[in-house]
Amino acid sequence: MKKINGLNRGINLGGWLSQCVHTQEHYASFITEEDFARIAQMGFDHVRLPIDCEVIEAHDGTDRPAGYGFIDMAVKQSAANGMKLIIDLHKAYGYDFNDAGDAERNNLFTNETLQERFMSMWEKLAQHYGTCEHVFFELLNEVVETENNDAWNTLVEKVIARIRAIAPQRPIIYGGIMWNSASTLKLLRKPIFDNVIYTFHFYEPLIFTHQKAPWVKNMDMEKTVNYPADMDYYRAHSAQLGNQGETAVRSEAQTMGEEFIAKLMQEAIDAAEAADVPLYCGEFGVIDRAPVEDTLRWFVDMDNTFRRFDIGCAVWSYKKMDFGIIDEHYAPIYDRLLATWFRK
Repeated sequence: MKKINGLNRGINLGGWLSQCVHTQEHYASFITEEDFARIAQMGFDHVRLPIDCEVIEAHDGTDRPAGYGFIDMAVKQSAANGMKLIIDLHKAYGYDFNDAGDAERNNLFTNETLQERFMSMWEKLAQHYGTCEHVFFELLNEVVETENNDAWNTLVEKVIARIRAIAPQRPIIYGGIMWNSASTLKLLRKPIFDNVIYTFHFYEPLIFTHQKAPWVKNMDMEKTVNYPADMDYYRAHSAQLGNQGETAVRSEAQTMGEEFIAKLMQEAIDAAEAADVPLYCGEFGVIDRAPVEDTLRWFVDMDNTFRRFDIGCAVWSYKKMDFGIIDEHYAPIYDRLLATWFRK
């Protein structure tokens, strides 16, 4: 499998320019230049920067130069601190993974006007950052619905062609459906362009990594889920989550841990090898409601598996967002986490 230069261990800046209160005051205070310096000092070699469409473009289609200014700062500071930067369009006009299944709100794939707007936005981003050698472009955070698979494949090819006309050298990242599931990369068409990277997200078993999360349908808000435990335990508790729990329910792994993780990642690896592209994990993490020592065990198993397959990754997330690595919940294991991620 092909390798990626510069995307070994990274961290997401969730909650800054995405999934947030969209005000200039928030943008200016949530992340500052000092945070980029701290991230580099922690040992990370890249940052994944989620942005929502309204940061750089108003609902009426006019540009927002001030929004570009914050991305400019991220581009400048990542370079100044020796890090790569992934610009991830987390939300587009007409598509937000938070509205998965809502055909009225998520109509990007059935609306040609919105598709043109999506491609035009990427052309603008390419014009701004297409010559920045340390910048990667990620087309759209998470497409969820299975019925959008074919339309997503088609849109990927169209938007890459538009980006390539402006920024022929920028690496372009994208994933499959079902929240960037490792198992759906095989549904992507083989790329017709060079310098493409496949991505997947990994939060399995979801019943552990998202325990007590109010946004997960049918999640038990009172139950503490441990890691590891036997597979029957996870299958039984994951079944309540419906399609979001199916990965654990259907797993053929006999043990929870590196065996379970590796079997899931192998599906992504097989797809990337078949497409002859590198593979990258853009998100993985554990909610701050999980037992902290169990969280550390999960991260160790994840890191061992990433190392086994030589896969670069970015943890979710730097601060707040219920997953903040620098927040109080993680304090008891913070030093051990960094020692795990950056061990020689």
